[in-house]
Amino acid sequence: MPHFIIDCSQDVLLQRTPDELMDAVYEVADATGLFAPNDIKVRLQPYQYYRLGTGKKNFLHIFGYIMEGRTTEQKTDLSRKICTRLSELLADISFLSVNISDFEASTYSNKALINPENTGKDRHFGL
Repeated sequence: MPHFIIDCSQDVLLQRTPDELMDAVYEVADATGLFAPNDIKVRLQPYQYYRLGTGKKNFLHIFGYIMEGRTTEQKTDLSRKICTRLSELLADISFLSVNISDFEASTYSNKALINPENTGKDRHFGL
């Protein structure tokens, strides 16, 4: 946790490499101090087929999923910092957006939480 999923038009990867885009998101998330560096996960999914408005040629959207408990201000700051950094990398992009959403701790599960030895229900158990 957190997960940052980058959806973009395939042509964006002609402007920047997947590693450049993923590293930018990772570095911004890490610099906020909201997450343990080893917990940050970033992945990218380019789309070959998509439809945009008239005169628009490409897009990049980041879906950020983080564990509940951060303030609205922290989430706003994270979203804006990611958007700012990617704007620097992709000055001519038609659509660039970021959305940060909360995971509910009560409905979240992972491998550590289902481990029978994890009696304290630590979601980082064994990592």
